[in-house]
Amino acid sequence: MTFLIRTFVLLSLLFIGWPQLTMGQTIYTISGRVTDAATGEGIPFASIAVKGLTNGTTSDADGRYKLQSKQLADSIQVLSLGYQTRTYPLTGAVTQIIDAQLIATATKLQEVKVYAKGGDPAYRVIRETVRRRDQFNPAQLSAYQYDSYTKIEGYINNFGQKRKKNRRPGPINRLLGKLPSITDENGLPAVPVFISETFSNFFARSKPEKVKEKVLKSRVTGVGISDGGLIAQLTGVSFQQYNFYRNSIYLFLKDIPSPIGAQWETVYTFRLKDTVAVNDAVCYEIEFTPKRASDLAFTGTVWIDTLRMALAQVDAHVDKKANINFVDELHIEQNWETLPSGLRFPTQTQVTIDTEQPTPRAPGGLVRFFSTARNIVENQPKDVGFYDPSIELADDYRQADPTYWKSVRPDSLSPSEWRAMQVVDSVRNVPIIKVAGEIIKLGVIGYKPIDKLHIDIGPLLYSYANNNVEGNRFRLGMRTNTGFSRKWLLSGYLAYGTLDQTFKYSANIEYIASRKPWTVFGVRRTYDLERIGISADNIGNNSLFAAYSRFGTIRRPYYQEENLAYFRREMGRGFTQTLAIRNRTFEPLFPFAFQPQTRDRDQTIRDSYRVSELISETRFAPDEVILQNDNVRVSTGAVRKPIFTLRYTLGVRNLLGGDFTYHRVALTMKHSFRMGVLGRSYYSLGAGIIPSTVPYPLLYTPLGNESVFYVGNAYNLMNYFEFVSDRWATAQYEHNFGGLLFNRLPLLGRLKWRELVTAQVLVGSVSASNLAMIPGTDAQGRTVEGFNSLGRTPYIEVGYGIDNIFKVLRVDAIHRLTYRDNLTRTGIPVTPFAIKLSGWLSL
Repeated sequence: MTFLIRTFVLLSLLFIGWPQLTMGQTIYTISGRVTDAATGEGIPFASIAVKGLTNGTTSDADGRYKLQSKQLADSIQVLSLGYQTRTYPLTGAVTQIIDAQLIATATKLQEVKVYAKGGDPAYRVIRETVRRRDQFNPAQLSAYQYDSYTKIEGYINNFGQKRKKNRRPGPINRLLGKLPSITDENGLPAVPVFISETFSNFFARSKPEKVKEKVLKSRVTGVGISDGGLIAQLTGVSFQQYNFYRNSIYLFLKDIPSPIGAQWETVYTFRLKDTVAVNDAVCYEIEFTPKRASDLAFTGTVWIDTLRMALAQVDAHVDKKANINFVDELHIEQNWETLPSGLRFPTQTQVTIDTEQPTPRAPGGLVRFFSTARNIVENQPKDVGFYDPSIELADDYRQADPTYWKSVRPDSLSPSEWRAMQVVDSVRNVPIIKVAGEIIKLGVIGYKPIDKLHIDIGPLLYSYANNNVEGNRFRLGMRTNTGFSRKWLLSGYLAYGTLDQTFKYSANIEYIASRKPWTVFGVRRTYDLERIGISADNIGNNSLFAAYSRFGTIRRPYYQEENLAYFRREMGRGFTQTLAIRNRTFEPLFPFAFQPQTRDRDQTIRDSYRVSELISETRFAPDEVILQNDNVRVSTGAVRKPIFTLRYTLGVRNLLGGDFTYHRVALTMKHSFRMGVLGRSYYSLGAGIIPSTVPYPLLYTPLGNESVFYVGNAYNLMNYFEFVSDRWATAQYEHNFGGLLFNRLPLLGRLKWRELVTAQVLVGSVSASNLAMIPGTDAQGRTVEGFNSLGRTPYIEVGYGIDNIFKVLRVDAIHRLTYRDNLTRTGIPVTPFAIKLSGWLSL
């Protein structure tokens, strides 16, 4: 979530589907002519640059130039090979004319040897820069820290343009035309919808690799957004770490190769344009472009120090030809400075996102992220425990007066930016905008807040279902928010089925004992209809699939009463420990029975049971960033390192009426990794064992999927409850090529489709003692439904598919390679091949 979560939040503020915003900011224009001081003739291809910035241009064949910049410094530099470099002062005027006269120099240029046979000398420079990466990469520091200022701005514009035949603007454009606005650089109205400023201390260390951001002050103003802690964390510098010395830049859940990374020669074409002065150093100015326009790669310019072959500046963008959804252009500008240790460090970064226009006359949108690093301290690592949690809010982070912000801003705000801060408050208070914000939040979060009662009603996704046991199922849920308490969180639901005419319910109380480290206690009581093989333990956090499983024909249903008490604590960076005691019942609504173990005195065949369990779950996610929003914590996911989960369950007989003593151990690992230009792979591994004799509902049931939808953590051609195991191992793999093939095909390249492959394998077995627990008939003489187990042959399914169809759809073709004749064993038809659909909103 990283960057993706934060960007989706901001784009939702722009009313998703309104693209390409432009900010209202002054554009300074400098023009003139560069001539030879002796002859008066124009000097072609002279370099003109604003001192200390990446903005620059070159003169034409007659020596004339025009330079536009959103920022100004005190002077411009004019240089050309064979002439002395001249510096001319700048004023604060919006338009300036500066004619430069250069004096020819008799000094010989230093000899440059090009060792490659032919080709542009830029390749020699980049090759040497890549070779010296470890000498200047800030990741080589044992630790570093700095003061960070970040600013994020979002605007809607381009809604006042004339339509053909003088037709009236559309309803959205008419609405936008009535809102308070500012004037952009083209003289057109622009509506600011989001502005934030954040000042924080950022810390990082290696061995072990850890980062921490302490948000000292933050202020956020936006449509549909309150100045909450979650937004303050999303707008900090933690999600704006762009190190071009790495092999790739991670943006929008995509890995974009760096022009000075390991794949530089495979992905890019380079051209040495000139030598210019940057931050008092003479640098090679080198342009780079992707070898294939459709590749997900940067286009732009790097400035390399001629003496040290180190990165000084970079100006890179990804245009709409690349395979990124909803983005017309992504632009990164970054300045690098030399530290006392000799390493380079990015001290100023600006990221601009132009959203894609769905129609030619649609409103436009733009979001700009700006961050600076000052007061950099090298090689003074803190204790490992200091970096937990990775993002922390100061107690008074909301309290700051205008004088404070003036003191921490690297530059004063322009008049248009001041105006935008004032206007955005007016925009957010327009009644129709308030309503639109509430609708967006309800659709994304699923809860409707009732402010007077300090509760949220929902989630909307579970409100209704229909199945053969309950008939029409209606459910009403609620939870308290921070207006109720910052320590206590109450939640629950009440459900009713019109066919079974039974009330179901859940009530949960959670107490936050500490926020640092995060420590909670909780109790829950639930009574509801469940089905074997589809439980919260194996569905995970797939809420959409959990809601869908309530529809249709429910086979092997049962009622369950569950009582749970738990304790959860963050033990250190990445380590989370959960301890729980759970007591639950099994009340089947289908023919079921089991024969108690031979050592039990009571050998009566039974059809229901109760279990009491002690549960220990250890989760290790060293690369995961957790955001804390008042009483709720949100994971942004892991990028480079795997996530491990070890869960041990001990069933205790006679504890709270428990009928069995048993053990269950399960270990899972999830990870993803980049395979260069080939795309990204995702995989998960799991294994477990139940070395005890228990009824089959307590064994491991892999998650099947009988729906028409593709489910990532399920076996998509396996029926519900098709196999049961007490020893098992699983492997699930997916590789997304990111359009590697389709991008190279002329017609398909425009569609931005992305090809992928999948594979899933399951091995398992059931002990003879667990097989023997199932009698032929129950106490009433009805035939008992048994279960099936895997043989020596593993269950295997493979697939291939296309992602990003219409930017939201995915189609998977899946083949079941083994147990294709399992109909004779289960009585339920097996599907050896299927086409499954799913929807993904990805960038």
